[in-house]
Amino acid sequence: MKPSLIFTLGASLCAASASYAGGACEVKSGPATAALVELYTSEGCSSCPPADSQLSNLRRQLDPNAVMVPLALHVSYWDRIGWKDVFAQKIFDARQSALLAKRRNKVAYTPQFFVNGDELRDWSAVLPAEIRRINAQPAPLTISLKSTPARRAPIAAAGATLLLEAEVTAADPRTAGALYLALSESGLVSHVLRGENGGATLRHDDTVRLWLGPFPLAQGKVRVRQDVSLPAAWRSEHVQAVALVQSADDARILQAVSTAQCQAATSARSL
Repeated sequence: MKPSLIFTLGASLCAASASYAGGACEVKSGPATAALVELYTSEGCSSCPPADSQLSNLRRQLDPNAVMVPLALHVSYWDRIGWKDVFAQKIFDARQSALLAKRRNKVAYTPQFFVNGDELRDWSAVLPAEIRRINAQPAPLTISLKSTPARRAPIAAAGATLLLEAEVTAADPRTAGALYLALSESGLVSHVLRGENGGATLRHDDTVRLWLGPFPLAQGKVRVRQDVSLPAAWRSEHVQAVALVQSADDARILQAVSTAQCQAATSARSL
């Protein structure tokens, strides 16, 4: 059998002094399929704040044993209507369109929820039930994810480097798909001056700051090592790493895992 593909890449986001306050975190997905909840949102959209709040509060609405990975992806197509969302990236516009291309509904809008690649329109009522349904399905593969503060950079040099290491192993070597990595940040606050939310103070959690991939599976396996320089503006103690695997044919999410598990365990020990 051929060895799995190994990708070794580097990504620098800013040239600024920063430090990564958290320690190393290593997580591994379990036998249940995790629910990847993607919210496509924008600070320029007046109907988005309730959806943002729903995503932020979702963990508290679930059973303690629920397996869920939330991501807020800010799209850029609202930026021309009065307010530029500083968290918006065109790559998220493209991902939203790519998910819709595999579905009957082709209309991109905000707020729009996807759970494991499928649009969920009645999200305010059925998100917890949909997560339970997905968790009841056995996962076809396992993801191991490790994040390590690799070094502390000198003042006025590039930000501290975070090393991400991910490995995917599928039970069936014929499993086709791709691994994606993301960094998200919680506890973000914006004071919106113009547009539909002008005058509002918006709070965001699980906001995607970096999106990497695809890293395709070969014979059901892939390994990735990724260095990322964290910008000084990021509060590293609120940054989570996420790994997810998406199927090749229908863009379904086969499994996902997040280092937020380490932060939750640390918080529990401190109580």
